[in-house]
Amino acid sequence: MPRYVAIWFPDLTSDWLIRRRPELKDTAFVIAASERGRVVVKAASKPAQAQSIRAGMTVADCRAVLPALQVIDDIPGTAEKLLNALAEWCLRYSPIVAADLPEGLVLDSSGCAHLWAGEHAYLTDILGKLGAFGYHVKAAMADTIGAAWAVARFGKPKTVIEPGHQSDALLPLPPAALRLDPLITARLEKLGLYTIGSFIKMPRSALRRRFGMPLLSRLEQALGQHPEVIEPIKPIAPYQERLPVLEPIKTATAIEIALKQLLDLLCHRLDKEGLGLRNCTFKAYRIDGNIQQIEIGTNRVSNHAAHLFKLFEIKITTLEPALGFELFLIEATKVEAIPAAQNALWNTVNQNNAEVAELLDRLAGKVGGHSIRRYLPQEHHWPERSVKPAADFDEKPAISWPEDLPRPVHLLPKPETIEVTVPLPDYPPILFRYKGKVFKVSKADGPERIEQEWWIEEGLYRDYYCVEDDMGGRYWLFRLGHYNDNDPEWFIHGFFA
Repeated sequence: MPRYVAIWFPDLTSDWLIRRRPELKDTAFVIAASERGRVVVKAASKPAQAQSIRAGMTVADCRAVLPALQVIDDIPGTAEKLLNALAEWCLRYSPIVAADLPEGLVLDSSGCAHLWAGEHAYLTDILGKLGAFGYHVKAAMADTIGAAWAVARFGKPKTVIEPGHQSDALLPLPPAALRLDPLITARLEKLGLYTIGSFIKMPRSALRRRFGMPLLSRLEQALGQHPEVIEPIKPIAPYQERLPVLEPIKTATAIEIALKQLLDLLCHRLDKEGLGLRNCTFKAYRIDGNIQQIEIGTNRVSNHAAHLFKLFEIKITTLEPALGFELFLIEATKVEAIPAAQNALWNTVNQNNAEVAELLDRLAGKVGGHSIRRYLPQEHHWPERSVKPAADFDEKPAISWPEDLPRPVHLLPKPETIEVTVPLPDYPPILFRYKGKVFKVSKADGPERIEQEWWIEEGLYRDYYCVEDDMGGRYWLFRLGHYNDNDPEWFIHGFFA
C-alpha cells in the first residue's frame, strides 16, 4: 500500500537566515523584495509574526505597526535551493523525495517506515532532526499526497493517518487544504461551505457545474480515487569508482595496480565531462570491517592519472592490509571545470604552469600542504594588509607588486617590540635590542611614513627605516607615532635578504 509524508516549513527562509545569523533569533525582522514599486514582505520571523506582521504586507505598513522592524533583502531563488538541499538530505528516509514549492517536501515512504520500527517513530525521527537544525516543521503521513499535504498544513503538527482513513481526516479541514485556487476557495466559503465535510458528499455533477473540474480532481486525489505523480529530485551522482576483488589483497604492488585502474576510470570520466579534481580520497575496505583511507589535494584542477598516482604513491605505505583488502573505492570529493587552454603563436614565456602545479603537488605530498603558500598583492598601504593568500594556483593578481619602495622578503605577521638607542628625533637607531641580542646599526635609510588607513581602523602613523647591522643583516624597523607624543614605541617588522 502506498504511503506518503508531506513536510511543511512554515518559516523556511527566516529559519534559514537565523541559522546563518544566530543573533537574529529573538529579533523582529522580515525578508522583503520589491514588487511593482512596493517593498513586500516575503517572510517574517516569529517575533514579527507576534506583532501581526505577515507575508504579503508592505514594509511601510509593517513599520507603522513596529517601527523597530529590521528589513533584510530577499535573495531570489533561496527557497528553491533550500528545498532541494533539504530534499537531498531526506533521501536517507526515502529513495523518492520531491520538492513541493514554495515551502514543502513530499516523501514516498512506502515500505520505509519499518526500518524505524513503525510510522510514528519514522515521523518523529524526521521532525526531530529537522527541528534540531533550527527549522519549524509540521508533517503528516497518509495514503495519498493530497491528504498528507492537507493535514500537515491544517491539522496537528505530527499526524499519522491510518491506512484507508484519509476521508475522515479531511472532513474538518477548510477547502484550502485541497490545494485549490483562491478564487474557488472564496466561492465555497461565500456559499457557507467552510469545511471539506460540508461538500464532500455532494453529487459530483453539481460540484463540477458550479466549481469546475479542478475541485473534483483535487478531491479525488486526496481521497485516493485519482492517481497523483510527484517529480523526485535527482541528486548529482558522485564522482566515484569501485573495484571489488576476488581474493584479499595484502601487498603494496597489488594495491598500486588497483589504484591505477580506479584512477584511469575516474580520470577518463572527468576528461569526458571537461572536469578535473582538486581533492581525492582512496579507501580500502579490509575483510575485518576496518576502513583505511588516504587523501590528496592539488593546487590546480587535474585529470592527469599519472600525476595523481604519484601523489597517492607516497602515502600507500600508510595503509595497513592486515588480513587483506576486499574492496577499493576512489572518490573525487572536490571537482571543478578545467579552464580552456590557449595556445600561443610564439613561445614568449618559457614556463609550463601545469608542470609547476604538479611539482608543487608532489612537494606538498612530502612536506605537507600547509608548508607551501602563494601570496598576491592587495591595494593597501598598511603592510599587514598589502598581501593576501592566493585561493588557488590560477588566481591572477588584481594589481602588480610594488617596485618603487623596498620591502622585506620576510614580513612578520605581527610587528614585535624592540628597544632602541636613537641620537636625535627622526633619526634612525644607532643600535637596537631584539630577543635579548644587541644589534649595532652601520647603515640606515629612511624614514618612509605610512599612515594608518583611517577608513578601516584608527591609529598612529609609522615611520619605517631600512637598517643594516655591522654583520651585514638587514632589517625593517619602524617608530609608532612621533616624539612629540611622549616616548614612541619601536618595532621590527621584517627581514631583507
